[in-house]
Amino acid sequence: MPATRSTTLLPGLLDRLADYRRLRQAVTQGKSPLALSGLAAVHRTHFAAALRQDTKRPLILVCPDDAEARRAAGDLGAFLGEEVPVLTARDFLFHPGAASRQWEQQRLAILTRLTRGTCPLLVATVEGLLQRTLPQETLTQACRQLQVGQVCQLDDLTDFLVRAGYTRCDQVEGPGQFALRGGILDVFSPGLDLPLRMEFWGDEIDSMGLFDPVTQRRTAQRETCELLPAGEVISLNGDPISGPPDLALPQVYPQVATAADYLPPNALVALCDTPRVADRAKNYLWQLEEDITALLEQGVLTGKHPVFAETWEGLCAALAKRTLLYFDSFTTGSLPVPPAFLLSLTARQLPGYGISFEAVTEDLRAYQKSDFSVVVLTSSRRKADALQAMLREQKVYTAVDELLHELPEPGRITLAVGGLSAGFDYPDGKLAVLSEGEALPARKPRPKRAKGDATTRQKLEAFTDLSPGDLVVHDHHGIGRFVGMVKMSVDGAPRDYIKLQFAGADILYVPALQLDLVSKYIGSGDDPSRKRLSKLGGTEWEKSKSRAKKAAKDMAKGLIQLYAQRQRLAGHAFAPDSPWQQEFEALFPYPETDDQLRCAQEIKRDMEKAVPMDRLLCGDVGYGKTEVAFRAIMKCVLEGKQAALLVPTTVLAQQHYMTAVKRFSHFPVQIEMISRFRTAAQTKDILRRTKEGSVDLLIGTHKLLGKDIQFHDLGLLVVDEEQRFGVGHKEKLKKMTSQVDVLTLSATPIPRTLNMALSGLRDMSTIEEPPADRQPVQTYVLEHDWTILEDAMRKELARGGQIYYLHNRVETIDLTASRIQKMLGPEVRVVVGHGKMSEQELSAVMQAMVDGEADILVCTTIIETGIDIPNVNTLIMEDADRLGLAQLHQIRGRIGRSTRRAYAYLTYRKGKILQENAAKRLAAIREYVEFGSGFKIAMRDLEIRGAGNLLGPEQSGYLMSVGYDLYLKLLEEAVLEERGEEKKIETECSADLTLNANIPERYIASPEQRMDLYRRIAAIRTNDDASDLMDEMIDRYGEPPKPVLALLDVALLRSAAAKAGVSDITQKQDTLRFTLAVFRPEALVQVCGLAKYKFRLTLAAGEIPMLKLKLKPGADVLETALELVEDLKLAGQPVK
Repeated sequence: MPATRSTTLLPGLLDRLADYRRLRQAVTQGKSPLALSGLAAVHRTHFAAALRQDTKRPLILVCPDDAEARRAAGDLGAFLGEEVPVLTARDFLFHPGAASRQWEQQRLAILTRLTRGTCPLLVATVEGLLQRTLPQETLTQACRQLQVGQVCQLDDLTDFLVRAGYTRCDQVEGPGQFALRGGILDVFSPGLDLPLRMEFWGDEIDSMGLFDPVTQRRTAQRETCELLPAGEVISLNGDPISGPPDLALPQVYPQVATAADYLPPNALVALCDTPRVADRAKNYLWQLEEDITALLEQGVLTGKHPVFAETWEGLCAALAKRTLLYFDSFTTGSLPVPPAFLLSLTARQLPGYGISFEAVTEDLRAYQKSDFSVVVLTSSRRKADALQAMLREQKVYTAVDELLHELPEPGRITLAVGGLSAGFDYPDGKLAVLSEGEALPARKPRPKRAKGDATTRQKLEAFTDLSPGDLVVHDHHGIGRFVGMVKMSVDGAPRDYIKLQFAGADILYVPALQLDLVSKYIGSGDDPSRKRLSKLGGTEWEKSKSRAKKAAKDMAKGLIQLYAQRQRLAGHAFAPDSPWQQEFEALFPYPETDDQLRCAQEIKRDMEKAVPMDRLLCGDVGYGKTEVAFRAIMKCVLEGKQAALLVPTTVLAQQHYMTAVKRFSHFPVQIEMISRFRTAAQTKDILRRTKEGSVDLLIGTHKLLGKDIQFHDLGLLVVDEEQRFGVGHKEKLKKMTSQVDVLTLSATPIPRTLNMALSGLRDMSTIEEPPADRQPVQTYVLEHDWTILEDAMRKELARGGQIYYLHNRVETIDLTASRIQKMLGPEVRVVVGHGKMSEQELSAVMQAMVDGEADILVCTTIIETGIDIPNVNTLIMEDADRLGLAQLHQIRGRIGRSTRRAYAYLTYRKGKILQENAAKRLAAIREYVEFGSGFKIAMRDLEIRGAGNLLGPEQSGYLMSVGYDLYLKLLEEAVLEERGEEKKIETECSADLTLNANIPERYIASPEQRMDLYRRIAAIRTNDDASDLMDEMIDRYGEPPKPVLALLDVALLRSAAAKAGVSDITQKQDTLRFTLAVFRPEALVQVCGLAKYKFRLTLAAGEIPMLKLKLKPGADVLETALELVEDLKLAGQPVK
């Protein structure tokens, strides 16, 4: 956060307040505790910031809960111009299973900063301070300082990492992991934004740098770094901990230690709202006590009653060793430690003025009359100027000082840019600060991805998760089953082959270097064991391919005609953005992501053209598509035209209606909704007003497509979740919108590859960037256990929240619901929702959840594409091991949409041994490697769904017959052909040479990573590709051995040969055989006549022409082959 924030001068206002000067004096004289009453939330942070600025002492605020702590950190950060960390509690894990550890790792990063004395500001929840943690000396021992040139035994370092709570894996993607490949150690330490890569030369650290977990490429060099422990319960010297570490906490650390012990001795510690803090502490301790008693009864814990938290009295005694302040709303007699100084203030907290300019004008007049010094905070310079102009019309005169260089004199009003959660005034000091009512978030500069990185998803195609038994597509032979990777020796040279099984037990060995001809079969979600395999050498595969090709052609033709037709129609060209439009956009209460701004820009640009718009906006649920659509709607309404928003379900219509009413509330926009929630009379009235033109925005389900609906002047139609409308509805849509701008929203990400294939046929905007303030979800992976789950549900209900319980079998869902009802008691409202219910029934159930009339929804995966209910913050999933990674991610995305912490319990059947890939999927989702490659691979599942939706049911059938990747290739060719553009038919060349070209296991041990590298080497087409991959290999795995370098050379030879019209190069002892795909007689004669090939090169012109070249004794096979290929290429070039 820049220190030039205008709000950083505001603490100085308190100098004008006599009460504050008395408080400061008492602090300077060393009095403690000091009690202040009459302070609301914003005053507490204001006073705390002023004391920090004046005394320069460390400052700690203690809040009752997470939401209060984050709000206080926002305000304190605004007052002091720096980011304020928040120390919250973590969740103890006492049962077998695994849990995500992001909260624990955030705590460790903060505790380390406190130990180092580099954390002068901190906001903590009382629970975060009560919890037991590792003692300060243990943390100091568990931190490792490393630097380039340091001598360090690799074995000792990896042993230390395991003891410090790190997990070993093949590839580092999330905090708390490490990977070792030869002399290269990757480690992701808490406290670092990116993982660290160290290269060893013997026992010396040779180089060190940060790398991107998605691309696995180094981004920045480092000279030194510090590794923190990855868990709060670690055994550095004793026996390693087995089982859940938290169970061993009392044994590992006999002395009770908490985060309060880490606070600097000269710190100012302020309890914000002491009665609530005390109440929260006692509640937490009671709940923890109940949990421990239950664990003792179950026999999970044994021995004497263990202690997992400090007592409230013990915590107060520890805090009282520093300067303790009580910041309260009212004077209270029950303070934990009696105060040495009392002060009661008169101060008011003012609600944010938002956009009610009338109220603001009246307030400012009154303040000016009373000679107050007033600062008004706005969220942007543009708003400050607009507000100044409006106030001037009302004869209220103000000055705009964007960065607030000086505080206003009495009777003066200054407008500045900044934000606080609320405004405030001090009548005794005649001071007032008005705010829009939102602390401006610290906008961290997002790391910009290099343009070339845009295709990360293509790079990480579904190969990395190819496991035995998976279906694959071989471009020439069809659908087979992947058996595994095998090593075979050919003419004395070891080679890696991919073993594929086809119909009739036929086996095909594909050289690892031709992996680019093989892709994972991605089609229907059916059981892969039921898919028919192709027959080797049969004609069936070629027929399937040609059928799919024809279908792709028909589709391309249809799309191109449709597009041409739209181009010919005249639509309405909207004017550029007006000041009202800018005002509307400025009122969005959250910081937009770059993607949102880009998409809004693209859509508005389309609307300003005379050709009717047809744009598709894709983005995950909760990524802000609705706001982008609202901006387009506003643009339409401002020109006197009407907009319609078509949604698939009644509940969604209701939700959009509420959101729209709130978002457009400051503007004269008439919004109506037609759905089952409206009576016949109401509907009739809405239709009449729509026809007359007095309704600006009409929201509705497919009723909007009815014959009785007539718009006065429709300018824009927004369709939400288009894939959920039937063909009939879409036909009506086409008729209705031939000259209207259409914007379609979709939550299933449409793949980039498909976007490219259809480029220019349908305009597409994608939002891939998640909102800045997404809180991670605390995720547990464990065996299904009703005792643990009952406890989880009760905890959520106790804090007034709601729950999703996912049971994916319709036959037994009612049974599960009644079991939950019986377990939790009759007062808990349990409802059931699944896809076999009618739309009406399902709507009623979802509406009950939205309105808070139900507590628990027992449902199937229908919630995956559901609606937003911010109050649902616990999700329990049965049989989570059966779901794909993308589904797990999508469903978990349904919770964690508010400031509260959310919990996901992914359970599997008791006693079940998880398959390796199910375990991997669950581990990936638990680690919350949101932007790691695991997530990118998961996106493929969703892309397929997106592709199916975009292409329609008929095309999806063809997509299934040949697999997704091949279908895309065919579609791309068809589109280019339809457009009359030449598709470069590039010959694929295979090479089978007797030379030692492979990836040795000692270089890369993990079979998945070896296979991924083979695939990427096979895809090399240019020298640049090769050197880029070479750089990456050196960075990730160290200097490649000779066999790997030979692989790169073979890949370059294949590429050059394909360009020269050669389709295959094979070596038999001392003879090379070149199969020619393109027969150019003149060129061949010219090459055969060259002196260097005399008596060595012969042409066999049969049905398949080929060249045979005899090798010279001791000649290099690769060099010889490359030389001939270059000669063929030169001879084949037309003479200029």
